[in-house]
Amino acid sequence: MNQRPISLLPDVLISQIAAGEVVDRPASVVKELLENSLDAGATEITIRIDGGGIQRICIQDNGKGIPKDELELAVTRHATSKIQSLNELESVMSLGFRGEALASIASVSQFTLSSYPQGQECAYSISNHSGAWQIEPSPASPGTTIDVQSLYFSTPARRKFLKTEQTEFFHCLDVVKRMALANPAVNWLVYRDGKLQSRFQESSWSARVFSILEAMANGASKPIDVQVADMQLHGAIGLPDAARGKGDMQYFYVNGRFVKDKLINHAVRSAYEDVLHGDKFPAFVLFLNLPATEVDVNVHPAKTEVRFRNARAVHQWVRHSIQASLAPSRAVAPLSEPVAGAQPVAENSSNVGNTWRASSSAYQQAVQVQPKSAALPFLREELADYIQAYRPLEAAPRPTQITAQPKTAFAEPQPSSAEESEYLGQAIAQVHGVYILALRPDGMVVVDMHAAHERVLYEQFKNALDTQETISSQELLVPLLVQIDPRLASEVDNGQHLWEKLGFRLSLISTQEIAVRAVPTMLAGQDLSALLQQWLEDLHQYGVAHVLERQRNEWLAGLACHTAVRANRKLTIPEMNALLRSMERTERSDQCNHGRPTWRHFSMSEMDKWFLRGQ
Repeated sequence: MNQRPISLLPDVLISQIAAGEVVDRPASVVKELLENSLDAGATEITIRIDGGGIQRICIQDNGKGIPKDELELAVTRHATSKIQSLNELESVMSLGFRGEALASIASVSQFTLSSYPQGQECAYSISNHSGAWQIEPSPASPGTTIDVQSLYFSTPARRKFLKTEQTEFFHCLDVVKRMALANPAVNWLVYRDGKLQSRFQESSWSARVFSILEAMANGASKPIDVQVADMQLHGAIGLPDAARGKGDMQYFYVNGRFVKDKLINHAVRSAYEDVLHGDKFPAFVLFLNLPATEVDVNVHPAKTEVRFRNARAVHQWVRHSIQASLAPSRAVAPLSEPVAGAQPVAENSSNVGNTWRASSSAYQQAVQVQPKSAALPFLREELADYIQAYRPLEAAPRPTQITAQPKTAFAEPQPSSAEESEYLGQAIAQVHGVYILALRPDGMVVVDMHAAHERVLYEQFKNALDTQETISSQELLVPLLVQIDPRLASEVDNGQHLWEKLGFRLSLISTQEIAVRAVPTMLAGQDLSALLQQWLEDLHQYGVAHVLERQRNEWLAGLACHTAVRANRKLTIPEMNALLRSMERTERSDQCNHGRPTWRHFSMSEMDKWFLRGQ
């Protein structure tokens, strides 16, 4: 390659390079233009997409518009009304702020921007169809209309990387759905090749979620709304038994901006670990709000990634907030009464995610769920600043102890109320030594006795360990030497109080080696090298030794599985009822330790349909 002298790039080439980062496909154009419409305060947005967005993308809004004398600046690189200083960049709350989207889009398309702001005598447009920018009067409606045609006509090589028109259109539609979920007060119309494809009318946020994500309706999801200090997490999380085979219903927003963040994805995924079956993906729509100064949105050209100032605290708080919201079993509520502690809240479309419509049949009212202080002792210290603002749930009654002893396998507990005692019904029979059949006033319940007992024991084992000041440990006759990554060495000394509470005693020999002198009793005899390496990695990235908790839970789950009643074990009616009552008092009792459902309710109306009664 010949060595050329250093020279400035032409403005057109600079814009086309920027377009390669910002406008990688038609959906990227739709995203940038919709962000501008929302920043302009639009309440009506119409999207027209022809030929998968390659032929044409037209976005029309009723926002505040752009004055005639600012049109040329609007299509100039790095010109924006949204920030003017470094301080504003570090606390940006608008969706757009870089000031390069319109210039980048225009550099690879035939571009027309028409705008009619309030108070101006008429609309004006600016276009580049003749090769240079031209401004002239326009018949446009109040607001702004941007018409992008022949995308990539000036860079035809980029078209080779695009998919079919249908695929590109549905990428564009997915962008609209992301925006619509976060903005229920806005009316959206989407046209495909001249025909109306989708309409999202102004509504409550819960109604918007159900209209876009039908899989989260009909009791398949529950609300979450938690706040600690100046952080708030609200939205909806799908129930574990409604998880999907792919992650196409996962929407996470930070200060109203849709993001794909590895830290957040890890936090959400790990929150579901104890209740999710196999390789399923939970559905969720979650909004994290925190001070703009605590998050950096200027880390990716497409603004789809963020960086948190206190990433460890955010990770742990999000994870444990979701865990706490998933913990209550559906079997704890009375049959005909509101969920205990529920407070009716009026719908307000401007207060996104704080309410949940009664159309979610399993949850008739919005439930404010406050996260518990921590699942393991060390988490309380690690999150000390945030946990001070927590309002913990009232201590729930502990489940009556169930053992696997012969003849007296279950002790009959005294129910705290008639409603609670009948939620899972009264046992009447055992089916093939596997299932318990129970009657409820509105139908019947079928319980997988082994799976249910397994969950009850598993939660009891976890509670027993969590209440210990320290976990019992076993001294090693010969210290175990473990090689570690030098960048993780500081986590050994920094977390000494954590190691001791969790039953470890170790010391740093060098930046690449540690000596383990004592280990938790439950891990004695296991290969700890890979475990410790991963544990230190978790501490380094997320501030929590999640791998140890996972290892602990796997060990306890195995213990519960081997201790729980086995198939073909004959139970008496009192023993069966004792198990049902314990399920009603046990967190996460809707799923076993492996994420499979433990019980199912069949209503009278459902059974009537089976036999065509009344038809």
